[in-house]
Amino acid sequence: MRHIALRRAPRRARREQGFILVTGLLFLVVMTLVGLALFRSTGLLDRLTTNTRDKQRSFEAAESAMEYGVWWLGTPGGGAQASCAGNSGAVVANLKVCTEPLGATLSTLANVEASGSWINRAFAYTPPNMTVAAGAGMNAAGTDVNYYKAPGVYIENLGLDATGKAQYYQLSSYGYGGDSNTVSVVRATFKQTSSTKCRSCP
Repeated sequence: MRHIALRRAPRRARREQGFILVTGLLFLVVMTLVGLALFRSTGLLDRLTTNTRDKQRSFEAAESAMEYGVWWLGTPGGGAQASCAGNSGAVVANLKVCTEPLGATLSTLANVEASGSWINRAFAYTPPNMTVAAGAGMNAAGTDVNYYKAPGVYIENLGLDATGKAQYYQLSSYGYGGDSNTVSVVRATFKQTSSTKCRSCP
């Protein structure tokens, strides 16, 4: 009778099989952590994109009010001066050059939600097709996104230049995005020239 000897697997091979199992589990844990990190970063990028878009909307709203102020200064009836001290939510139909200077820095101008802020004396301008309603989503008609508040502009007279042929104005405008936390403030100086010297101007 012939006997066949059975060999036992080396213990080292058994250890290697256990190592593969542990390696697989570690790989699974690492892949799970990577997936969770990607999921969180995707949500963060979505929020950053939304905030950037809303900030751009507020800047463009402020620019539209600024451009309207510049256009108004160039019209035949533009440039009329009067006190703006009593303004409270004035509409752009009553736009005028304010005799009271704001005398504020941009950091002060940016605090538009403060009590007695300068925007209460500015003239609100609603561009065509702008929907003024709190909320960053689409309006009911689906034609535009909502804006928290209409943009506005405040115009100051800085006086004449040395030749007496150019008048300087300072325009400060603000614009909101979808809520009160998204607001932009823009300030610019506008020079209006004339071919003749103003002899009756102070």
